[in-house]
Amino acid sequence: MHDLVAVDIGGTHARFAIASIGGDGAISLDELETLHTADHASFQTAWEAFRSRKGGTLPPAVSMAIAGPVGSPGNPNPVIRFTNNPWIIRPALINEKLGVERFTLVNDFAAVAHAVARADDSQFLDLAGPDKPLGRDGTISVLGPGTGLGVAHLWRSGGQYRVQATEGGHIDFAPLDTIEDAILARLRRRHNRVSVERVVAGPGIVDIYQALAAMEHRTVAECDAIDIWNRGTSGEDSLAAAAVDRFCLSLGSVAGDIALAQGGFAGVVIAGGLGYRIRDTLLASGFAERFKAKGRFESLMAGIPVKLIVHPQPGLFGAAAAFVAEHSPVPGGNA
Repeated sequence: MHDLVAVDIGGTHARFAIASIGGDGAISLDELETLHTADHASFQTAWEAFRSRKGGTLPPAVSMAIAGPVGSPGNPNPVIRFTNNPWIIRPALINEKLGVERFTLVNDFAAVAHAVARADDSQFLDLAGPDKPLGRDGTISVLGPGTGLGVAHLWRSGGQYRVQATEGGHIDFAPLDTIEDAILARLRRRHNRVSVERVVAGPGIVDIYQALAAMEHRTVAECDAIDIWNRGTSGEDSLAAAAVDRFCLSLGSVAGDIALAQGGFAGVVIAGGLGYRIRDTLLASGFAERFKAKGRFESLMAGIPVKLIVHPQPGLFGAAAAFVAEHSPVPGGNA
């Protein structure tokens, strides 16, 4: 058994844990440590804060799941910039700056796809489609709303799997009714191009809420996304609740589009902390109907199992799995 530091860096939080890798490749995580990216000038200072919390010593290996493009294992980007926070990482300096001997860099949703590949069936909750496990062969699409919209996919065959990171969160948003037309029109006033991430990531709830208010000729106070999510999911504010329901509808449409584009007919997995927090709302919403509403392909879409991964830290678990795949391959998985 050997240990490494697993890190999951998003737009808002950087999560750390020590991962222990067994001789058979089994992965276990110790207690989670969460740092706010806004509280640290760089990843190195956040690393030093975590190291201090761990008594000043860390394992000589790290695997980082990063919210942005990282390049390939043999050819990482010379400078890695995050999509939704100002940190940068220079792979050529990781060994020196962090004091490690080996490292792995993986896109955050590629890490989640590694977690999907390694998790057992008990780690998934049914959201839509048939009540059956994810396919053991074929392509599985993985996406999740957080500060941004992460998208990846994995392909499985004969007990092996491969993961592919994508930037599918930046495809064009396609409205399906007059309400979504109004949301798009609002967003177009600020952005030359409106991607799906502008609508079905956590901050998108603000524009949905404001667009619904404008449709009803209501003036509402400016409020942040967390406030709208809290008031919408609790039901205390009917307009916020309508915004949350519209978010779920749009997420269903986007998830179906991603599955069609990737050929994710072995299953679709929704991940991310936001997806887990609104799981009951997703189940009660029109998410499932929107997912399969693809015209001539409706029967095909209806046969795809759509799951929510309920592993508490799929990004950290997946980062560790990606390290195993890159540095010490075991039967059943490879990068």
